[in-house]
Amino acid sequence: MTTGALAVTRALRIATRGSALARAQTELAVSLLQRVAHVQTEVFVVHSGGDRSPDIPAALMEGQGWFTAELEQAVLDGRADAAVHSAKDLPTQLADGLTVVAYLPRADARDALVARDGLALADLPAGASVGTSSPRREAFLRALRPDLRVLPMRGNVDTRLRKLDGGEVDAVLLAAAGLDRLGLGERASERLDPHRFVPSPAQGVIAVEARVDSTASAACALADDAVSRAVVRAEREVLRRLGAGCRLPLGAWARVEEGRLVLLGALAGEDGVVRRAELGGDVAEPLALGAEVAARLGAA
Repeated sequence: MTTGALAVTRALRIATRGSALARAQTELAVSLLQRVAHVQTEVFVVHSGGDRSPDIPAALMEGQGWFTAELEQAVLDGRADAAVHSAKDLPTQLADGLTVVAYLPRADARDALVARDGLALADLPAGASVGTSSPRREAFLRALRPDLRVLPMRGNVDTRLRKLDGGEVDAVLLAAAGLDRLGLGERASERLDPHRFVPSPAQGVIAVEARVDSTASAACALADDAVSRAVVRAEREVLRRLGAGCRLPLGAWARVEEGRLVLLGALAGEDGVVRRAELGGDVAEPLALGAEVAARLGAA
């Protein structure tokens, strides 16, 4: 991340979704942009197809542009200079003319279990119900605790927590970073070990997308975090090589250890068995590492 000033002569217009989490993430991005790029910003809300279609299963939506396409269009047609996304929502193929100019420092990448009685995953009684509409979370949960009941649950974080508190389920699975950004981190009964419950590719990372070679892209690029960019590129390359978005029960988690990039991939098969591959590589070659891990998962 580099601190500097660019010749931006007006406030940058930043597009965001309207949920509480999206707004919180945008506030984090705006604060960082103001600090490192010394720019003024204006934020406006764009309602995505995913927000307008609460009854469509999440497995058919996430990672396919349902939560990003309208924001991208706002940037392309000039209503916005940049858009802020949860990096895990971005499709592997961005719209022509757009690029991710900044990946912000990663928050907690783990999944969190929120149980009404505060129990950890291992302590939930047989037959307890867990709410999630993520094929990845459902597959990994069934592999670890086949005795639990998985119930479909869509909606933003507040909606899911209300359903939990109202007794519709005994527990829910959510991204730990989302809870933290909403000031709800204490609700987590357990933050699941990412070695066992491998996170979604790019989970916990905020992405800033802008038009290629625009003044706004140069300004926003000052907020880019090199480590976040490396781990996200490795994880998303696994996703790109193996399938499409969150319909695939795939986890990918990269981190830098002793100067090397280490990537763990996990893919649940139709037989319910979770296949894993973990490799280390050069931090400067995240795509090569992602491709190798994907090849091993695909061949398993």
